[in-house]
Amino acid sequence: MDHIFKNIEKKTGVNMKDVLELANSLQNANFNDEATVRKVIKRVAQLANRPVSRELENKIVNAIVNGKENMDFNTIANMLDNKKK
Repeated sequence: MDHIFKNIEKKTGVNMKDVLELANSLQNANFNDEATVRKVIKRVAQLANRPVSRELENKIVNAIVNGKENMDFNTIANMLDNKKK
């Protein structure tokens, strides 16, 4: 398992310990709370070393808090990819 994590770290530049800590912190998080969602977005952006504009942050927060979209990693990734275009 360590070998897999090392490969992921090498390819992404993201420390797996940080990812696992984030995942653990999300287990009991209230995703209906805007402040909690903003903290998560900022933490993920920090881990990924990727800036998130206030406009994109607002869009993600709105989608999660209002439950208009089924939020999963693919949905969030698509939002970030659309930002590039």
